[in-house]
Amino acid sequence: MARKVYLDWLRGLAVMVMVEAHVVDAWTREADRHDRWYADAQFVAGLAAPLFLFMAGLTLTMSAARREAREGRAKAAAHICRWGWQIFALALLFRLQAQLLGWGAWANLLKVDILNVMGLAMVGAGVLYALGRSRGKRVLIFTLATVAVVMSTPLVRQAPWLAALPDPIENYLRPMPGKTTFALFPWAAFLLAGGVAGELVAAAQSAARERRLQLGLLVAGLAGIGLGYAASFRPSIYATADFWTSSPTFFFIRLGILAALVPMAWSIEQTTKGSSTSFLSLMGRSSFFVYWIHVEMVYGFLGRLFRRELPLVGSLAATVALCLVLYVIVLWKNRLMEGATLRGPLRIFAPVLR
Repeated sequence: MARKVYLDWLRGLAVMVMVEAHVVDAWTREADRHDRWYADAQFVAGLAAPLFLFMAGLTLTMSAARREAREGRAKAAAHICRWGWQIFALALLFRLQAQLLGWGAWANLLKVDILNVMGLAMVGAGVLYALGRSRGKRVLIFTLATVAVVMSTPLVRQAPWLAALPDPIENYLRPMPGKTTFALFPWAAFLLAGGVAGELVAAAQSAARERRLQLGLLVAGLAGIGLGYAASFRPSIYATADFWTSSPTFFFIRLGILAALVPMAWSIEQTTKGSSTSFLSLMGRSSFFVYWIHVEMVYGFLGRLFRRELPLVGSLAATVALCLVLYVIVLWKNRLMEGATLRGPLRIFAPVLR
């Protein structure tokens, strides 16, 4: 299976939006946080995590399809689970690094962030992959799992019995102020939906089939946006559901945007014959590395000079400048790691440094 450069581009786009999200959040001054431009910037920023998870799921099942062809479905599923636990372990190491650099409360070690959710969602995806004996069955299983997670999110958010669980476990199921940035409900569903897309992309082995697939994704994405938007004006089927956080309606609007971005990126690649060494492509292939280093650069010691000090336009300019700095660091990292082999305990950092 030839490398799909447009998927690297989308991962690179997710990286840049992620950097914008964090810079605007951390560095924009209070006076600029109440106008329309800031709200628009926040909406764009809100696509970073969904796209990051969606692309992780897409890459996951595409990689599993290649491995299954060589080693069988059981080993492919087991590899997904091992990869998921590796990402989860990296999430804990990331929190430890942040703790040592920031010296905050030790309870922060248990904070749930996107890598925690991604790792556990990948483990779940590995189990689902093992259950599907064919690609068609896996598409159905991943689709049903996505819908189940999304539609149960408002119920999980309000379930009183979850309060009896230990906080470190409850934090993974629903947001807790100061303890949870992300939760499995509904964020894991973006990764599962990406798994559906990955299976479909892996199945499109000819140019004609890929064109049909991309058209189908565009139609499905636009339909998701339109139907979600129309449904947002209807009364909710839930007793309590917040549109911007737990609503299935908003989830499917965002998922529609993500699905539509795939054929858009594919069309650009077809038109421009884009290079795999382009800025977006290289940033996309090093997305975990960029995530790992940029959070400390924005929120940590290095970013304290700009904390809540910049006008919005300054934050956006700083986003561009930081992306360029990160690109130079990625080039340096790639040269440093060329031909290098991570051995022993250092192998856990392979997703970050590869």
